[in-house]
Amino acid sequence: MAMMRARRGWAGLAALLAGLPATAQETAAPVVDKGDVAWMMTSSLLVLFMIVPGLALFYGGLVRAKNMLSVLMQCTVIAAVAMIVWVLWGYSMAFGGGTSPFWGGFGKVFLKGVTMESTVATFSAGVVLPEYVFIAFQMTFAAITPALIVGAFAERAKFAGVVLFVVLWASFVYVPVAHMVWDGAGLIFGMGAIDFAGGTVVHINAGVAGLVWAIVLGPRTGYGRDNMAPHSMTLTMVGAAMLWVGWFGFNAGSNLEATAAATLAMLNTFVATAAAILSWSAVEALARGKASGLGAASGMVAGLVAITPACGTTGPVGAIALGLAVSPVCYAFVSAVKARFGYDDSLDVFGVHGIGGIVGAVGTGILCAPALGGTGFVVEAGTMGAQVAAQLKAVLITALWSGIGSAVLIHVTRAVTGIRVGRDDERQGLDLTAHGESAYHA
Repeated sequence: MAMMRARRGWAGLAALLAGLPATAQETAAPVVDKGDVAWMMTSSLLVLFMIVPGLALFYGGLVRAKNMLSVLMQCTVIAAVAMIVWVLWGYSMAFGGGTSPFWGGFGKVFLKGVTMESTVATFSAGVVLPEYVFIAFQMTFAAITPALIVGAFAERAKFAGVVLFVVLWASFVYVPVAHMVWDGAGLIFGMGAIDFAGGTVVHINAGVAGLVWAIVLGPRTGYGRDNMAPHSMTLTMVGAAMLWVGWFGFNAGSNLEATAAATLAMLNTFVATAAAILSWSAVEALARGKASGLGAASGMVAGLVAITPACGTTGPVGAIALGLAVSPVCYAFVSAVKARFGYDDSLDVFGVHGIGGIVGAVGTGILCAPALGGTGFVVEAGTMGAQVAAQLKAVLITALWSGIGSAVLIHVTRAVTGIRVGRDDERQGLDLTAHGESAYHA
């Protein structure tokens, strides 16, 4: 992401050029490239496409028909709430220029000081982006992350509670993690951990929050007895395909420039995902005797999640290896570990996003090795062991921050609005009881 630029030798110059007036003899004026701007605007729209309709349809197809619209509504409203939070105070708390390792301060609250002339640095010295486009791009990340959590509490959470929780979670969990990982003053950034496009910030963060939700909320009524199979695998596959398309904005857009580095992230997003689909299908065929559409869709998302932190620093062959490795691990969690511990993570947010994000974050520390086709280590020691150690610390800090913060905020939300619908409402379905409408009419 943009804040990784401080690790490059020219980073200080880039930041200096972004903030000081240039003179003809001393420094060249920062350049805003129209191609970069167009790419970042497109990438922002691609990430929005991931949320609605992509994630909404993916999740919607996985629930029972009586809860289809509730999932669509939750994804849509969560994204809307997070966008408002981001503009009013979230952006400032993440990237407001503060020197704290945990948050960026209130220097840009309500976007104070942001104009059409203000810029942010990119990965290239002297190349900048309009600050508005950077705000918009980062806003889509802030919007999709809490929307991912929907899959953990699907079919039983109170809508008012979901909305309140998102306001609190975006402010006190997502924003601090984004600052710690991507801002030059951030705690995790300072450790030298690599997260090119959001393995920790988005996927581990949301996955752990989803696990906490599933544990606190308890299982769905009839869980383990009633048929809770997806009502439309067609919609789920359509949504998964939309996620794959939108993910190119997520990953290649995180390069901030339309350069060769963006094409590396793009290629890695193709091949890691393809490998994960094949890997999940193979494991499922060996374990169950059949490869399913649900398995292929799950492998698709697992591959996308795993390559997210590594897409800009891993070679394509390494990306394939990561895709092959992530699916068996996620499959074990969604099929065996969840059953063993009895938590009802409805749509496997923790099993795919949380675990896939951990596999990707740790794998990033291995696959960035030049000997394996990567772009090089970032940690000062310059060794694989040190890089993997930094990645593990980033995973641990993110998991603890999200887990503890989410638990506190869920209990606050429960005290204010409640977090679970009544048993009768749950049996009837949230489409009618929470929103007064139905997805399908006979």
